[in-house]
This record gives sequence, C-alpha cells and structure tokens, in this order.
Amino acid sequence: MIARKTLRGLAAWLALAYTVGVVSPVEGYLKFGTRIGDRIVSLRWNRIPVRYVVGDLGVVGVSADQLQGAVDRAFRTWEALETSDIRFEFAGVTSAAAVQGDGVSTLGFTNRPDLDRVLGQTSFFIDTRSGEILEADIFFNSAFQWSVAPGGEPDRFDLESVALHEIGHLLGLGHSAIGETELRPEGGRRVLAAGAVMFPIAFTAGNISARELKPDDMAGASDLYPNGALRGRTGSMSGRVTKNGGAVFGAHVIAFNLQTAALVAGFSVESDGGFTVGSLDPGVYIVRVEPIDDASVESFFSDAARVDVDFLVSYYERLVIVPGGGGTDRLEVKVTGK
Repeated sequence: MIARKTLRGLAAWLALAYTVGVVSPVEGYLKFGTRIGDRIVSLRWNRIPVRYVVGDLGVVGVSADQLQGAVDRAFRTWEALETSDIRFEFAGVTSAAAVQGDGVSTLGFTNRPDLDRVLGQTSFFIDTRSGEILEADIFFNSAFQWSVAPGGEPDRFDLESVALHEIGHLLGLGHSAIGETELRPEGGRRVLAAGAVMFPIAFTAGNISARELKPDDMAGASDLYPNGALRGRTGSMSGRVTKNGGAVFGAHVIAFNLQTAALVAGFSVESDGGFTVGSLDPGVYIVRVEPIDDASVESFFSDAARVDVDFLVSYYERLVIVPGGGGTDRLEVKVTGK
C-alpha cells in the first residue's frame, strides 16, 4: 500500500486486478475496509453521484465511442439496483491518462503487455480518516483483444463484463468467492461457473454471461449504499465459525435461499470467527461453510497467513429463518479439520 498527502488529508492508494486464469493479490474481502482507531470502517463514496470521465482512445475492434457505450451500460447496470442509492454522472471524455491523485476518476485503455494475466485494474484513493473514497481509476489492458458485440466474439474478451466487475471495485466491493474453477495443466485456473460478477477470475474469451449482476453482487452494493426500501425489507444472519472449539478466520459462509435459489455470501473475519451476511431477502436459508479453494487466498485477504483452509465443507445443523428488517440469533457453525 502506498500512502501520500492529498488536499483532503491522508489518503491511501489501492490497486485491484481482474485476471485470466490466475489471481493477483488485493486488499480486502466482499467490502473493503480501513481501520480507524479500534473500528473497521467500510470504504464507500460519500459524495453522490460519483463523477467519472472516459478516455478517448480506442483499440482494434473497439472505438472510443464504443468504449464509452460499454462503460455507460455497466454503470447503468449497477445504478439500476432498486435497493441501492448509488448514482453516477458522466463528466466527459478525456485525452489524459488515468493518474492517481489528480482528483478525476478516469476509465480507459492502457497497454500493459507486462501484465499478461490482467484484463483490468482499479486503483483508488481513500481518506484513511473516514473511509471515504476520493477517486478511482480503471484501466482495461489493451494488450488483450476486446469486443463490444451484443453476442460476444470468439477469442475476444467482453468489455462490458470486465467493466461491470471493475466498477464493482470502484464502489468499494472486493472479490466474491462464489464460483468454481479447475486447475489448467499449463498453470492457472479455468472458470467452470461463477455465482457473482465479482468472482476474481474471468470467464474465457467470448463469454458474455458476466454482464448481469448476481444476488451476491446486488447484496454487496445494497449493503454499502442502502436506500430506505432495503432497510425495511431485507434481513441478515450472523454467527461464528469454529473448529475444535477455536475460531476459524477466513471461512467462506454461503446463505442459500430455498425459495429463490439466490446465493449470498460473506467471510468469517472477526477474531472469534464471527461473520455477518447482510441484505438477505426474508425467507428460509441453508448455511454452508467452505474453505477458500477456488482461487488464491490472496485474492480475498491481504493477511493470507491468518486464513484457515484446513477444514471440510460443512452445513449449519438447522435451517435458518431470516426476518425482514431484522437479524437471526447468533449461529455457531462447527467445521471439521481435513
């Protein structure tokens, strides 16, 4: 992490990468946070709408106008969430490169052949006194072949899908672990299924399925930027994950809605193995706990050494009823070592 002075005070610079087959280290999990005294505060924009500009450079197969169109569609997808008050404002086109710390949130193409696994990257400044996001910049790596075709194109990555993922980071969301991969013989991983746009590894070229938000993405954004409808309608569950009576840090906790089949997840991130899964529709849930094994641990936690992956997939012993506008009793999910 790099820190520097800004006009608003002390700010920190963070960078997050969306990759092909492998995952680069990032800070955070589901929501990013910064420590203020003895509290962890979620990172978010306080000044709404979030203003952004788009670069005026295109690449082979994608013109500057098409870049702007794909980015705009991705922003509108996040903005369309009925349970979130996040809003964006297009502030024009720029010929300037994305420069951290200039006070302008810029999205555009940058040629980075040295980052041969990175499709896109989000960098942003935060005020470490408050957790407010001050600026965010996103680049799409023009070393790859890109497409904006409605149905996708073979051997080209879908720009709108990657933009949707990166804008999730811009909002303050980290990576979701709802997904399934397999190891490639030549190294890295191939995505078999992803239950969230914020899964850290991209589908193969030509795939456009990540243009639509999934329940886990929606829950994360709505938790960060809730509106009145969300507060009264949704609920949450909380508890702790234990193994042999001790706390399990970094376990992936998934809530499965029996009626809608929606998957919303979180992680046990407290010293006692505590977790909270919020923005849940009222209903009956199955709770599953699993180790992080479909992407590198560093994709979710900067303090990876603390994360326990040495346990078997486990389920809470009873169905869990989540009330609207409230929370559950504190659950204890016990797991068994491998």
